[in-house]
Amino acid sequence: MPDVFTTEQRSLVMAGIRSKGNKETELRMMALLKANGITGWRRHWPLLGKPDFVFRKERVVIFVDGCFWHGCPQHGRRPGQNREYWDAKMLRNKKRDRDVTRELRKRGWKVLRVWAHDLTRARRARCLAKIRRSLETQATSNAPILGFGHLTADTVLALPPPPSVRHARLGR
Repeated sequence: MPDVFTTEQRSLVMAGIRSKGNKETELRMMALLKANGITGWRRHWPLLGKPDFVFRKERVVIFVDGCFWHGCPQHGRRPGQNREYWDAKMLRNKKRDRDVTRELRKRGWKVLRVWAHDLTRARRARCLAKIRRSLETQATSNAPILGFGHLTADTVLALPPPPSVRHARLGR
């Protein structure tokens, strides 16, 4: 069926739609963590790059990357229409992912990037092992946080949570 909008109109309509996150894959990851007794994580923690899951104590963040939007080498596909736009868009997404990962690591965080397809039944065990290894190695390390020589992960955890989190706990 042909589109009822012109190319320019469709572009305006699509530009007005804002992302609400990758809810389905986040829910699958959440179920996987809960089913395997992995606790201590938070969602929507105000941190650079907006990680999907943050383990504050261990200083581990997890991004669940969708195969399409983040250019999975196995499952990512290029749309047939407007290839120039989409190629540039995918390159920007990949560059942003690299920059965010690099900056978080500089700040003392362990960054895990999990493809959405890693949450399938066939790949779950490997994904869980990777998460557990990261949590265990980071938990044993309490080195000073880069850029804040006197702060360690323990002292940061003693700080009060950001206002948005406090308000959420108080039901505001």
